[in-house]
Amino acid sequence: MATILIADDSPTALAMLKRELAPLGHEIREARDGDEVQSALDEVTPDLLILDIIMPKVNGFQLCRAIRADPSRRSLPIIVVTAMERQSDRYWGLKQGADEFFVKPVDGDVLRDKVRSLLASR
Repeated sequence: MATILIADDSPTALAMLKRELAPLGHEIREARDGDEVQSALDEVTPDLLILDIIMPKVNGFQLCRAIRADPSRRSLPIIVVTAMERQSDRYWGLKQGADEFFVKPVDGDVLRDKVRSLLASR
């Protein structure tokens, strides 16, 4: 069983993502802002991070950069799930270190397939 950390400031988005990932049977933790993500990463190293971009305190782009700059966390798979839908947003998210970039609402089957793929490659 893997540990997945979901970071999103929207309770609705958190509930939807948890519901979509529940069938995979992994432990799901949640964070509601960038500071909570950093605290959660200090507590436990998740096997995968699902990250919103627009969050209070520290945004998802900043978190991606910080994670990729930390040698102990550099290989953590990151999936961005955000409302930011421009091609330049996707480009920037992947440039910051995300492994995948999805626009909300994300198709549950596509998300689960990507989660399975990234966890299998670890």
